[in-house]
Amino acid sequence: MADKATQLTELLAPTVTALGLELLGIEYLPAPGGALVRIYIDVPAGTEVGQADAEGEGGQGVTIEHCEAVSREVSAQLDVEDPISGNYTLEVSSPGIDRPIFNAAQFAQFVGQTVKVGLKLPQEGRRRLTGRIVSVEGDTITFDIDGNAFVAQADNVDKARIVPDWAALGLAASKDKKENGRATGATRKANHTPRDNKRSDDPSTGAE
Repeated sequence: MADKATQLTELLAPTVTALGLELLGIEYLPAPGGALVRIYIDVPAGTEVGQADAEGEGGQGVTIEHCEAVSREVSAQLDVEDPISGNYTLEVSSPGIDRPIFNAAQFAQFVGQTVKVGLKLPQEGRRRLTGRIVSVEGDTITFDIDGNAFVAQADNVDKARIVPDWAALGLAASKDKKENGRATGATRKANHTPRDNKRSDDPSTGAE
């Protein structure tokens, strides 16, 4: 996870928690025209969920209302704290079926699942790998790649994302939807110009 993403996660996690939600992680993607701040939220395990989850949408029931609430509170906090210089776009989203993984604890939740992983520093000549999570011990993650064990440290993982078993999910025919846009959950986007506090919101669902 990038330093800026870590900073933002530590800053914003209490705000998201106060809304009864879980901050899974943040992606910070700088660009010449303005950075993208993508916040992934979920409903904590054990929380009663609504119709959205029953229909297979979202993480464990993340709705557009959840995303709007987080966007509103986080936007206000970022305006006050001002941790990002220049323009940026804030996006609040459920994790989706191909959910991202941000730390060792989250890897441990998905032992047995196949993931795509990008490494910060190459190991054994690899910067990217696709394999099954075999075990997690502390910050050490063991993957199975075509029958071979591959061990990595959580702090060397740049990005990781679940590879859905579309056939098992009965969604093989819907794979193209995922490739054209995150086909699960709710998304809230807001464009920010911190210097003059101008912001336009465009809530959407199911696609970025």
